[in-house]
Amino acid sequence: MRRFQPIALLFIFIIRSQFITAQVTDNTSSFRNTNSNQYIRLHYDNDFFTKSDEYYTQGITLEYANPALQHFLFSKLLFKPKNSEYKYGIALQDFGYTPTSIASDSILYGDRPFCGNLALSTFLIATDALQKKRIAVTFTAGLMGQGAGGEEMQTDIHRWLKNPIPHGWQYQIRNDIILTYEINYEKKLLSYRNYFLLNAAANLKAGTQTDRLKAGFNFMAGKFNDPYETMGKTRSSRKKIRYYLYGQLQPAVTLYDATLQGGLFNRSSPYTIPASDVNRLTLQGDYGIVVSFRKIFLEYTQSILTREFETGHYHRWGGFRIGLDF
Repeated sequence: MRRFQPIALLFIFIIRSQFITAQVTDNTSSFRNTNSNQYIRLHYDNDFFTKSDEYYTQGITLEYANPALQHFLFSKLLFKPKNSEYKYGIALQDFGYTPTSIASDSILYGDRPFCGNLALSTFLIATDALQKKRIAVTFTAGLMGQGAGGEEMQTDIHRWLKNPIPHGWQYQIRNDIILTYEINYEKKLLSYRNYFLLNAAANLKAGTQTDRLKAGFNFMAGKFNDPYETMGKTRSSRKKIRYYLYGQLQPAVTLYDATLQGGLFNRSSPYTIPASDVNRLTLQGDYGIVVSFRKIFLEYTQSILTREFETGHYHRWGGFRIGLDF
């Protein structure tokens, strides 16, 4: 593990010096499965890929998996299903949101509030090859608000690129803590060899930042390794190229979203979306393509989300992932 620490530190430095915002990445789903329990992946999202610049505008996550992380302090907090093969990992996330315009020095009422976030996640992926199910458990701790450095980072980047300096960050969501526990469940419903796979999927997230329940389906179509097989069985085929399309559709019920409504403990934010204006039922679709060969993992993805509050509108973004197995 020590020989890879310089690589991880380099990626962390790049993250803090180049980007300001990121979404909590869905890194545990079966369609993002790797053939190893030791890997590093970089996830980057930006709505530039869909020709927009608003709401969730940019995001980055650095993910690192290693069996030694089972001894990490926060890993002890993770529920560990029995009769499964395990992957342990951590993810550094720097994520946030902006309204439809960053040119105004006034509050844009009826628009999304500015919100910067910085967090560290610890996760466990448990695969039950006999029952054909996967359970991923994630604990996230971090900070939202001015302390996350969203304003400073975006200002520095715009100045460096000679773009207009952003305005309005003085009205961002105020400092509060992020403590979130998440469980992601997938169950194989239908498959044809290693060319097609249909799963039922559900996700529960509870904590100080988000309280949300999602359920739906996802599929993979192409040439891939079965994500429900043990790593010993799939490792022998690593030299073969794998390529497939995937899609996912999940309705969601949201009880609380601090990026819209403000922090749970600090209620001093100058502008938030009233609870009565938050859309409790949303629908998100994700689709993409994955190519993997030997130790390399490559992915391009696009997502669409229906409006999260009454005066908002649907939002689209794209992203890519690049990973290396050890």
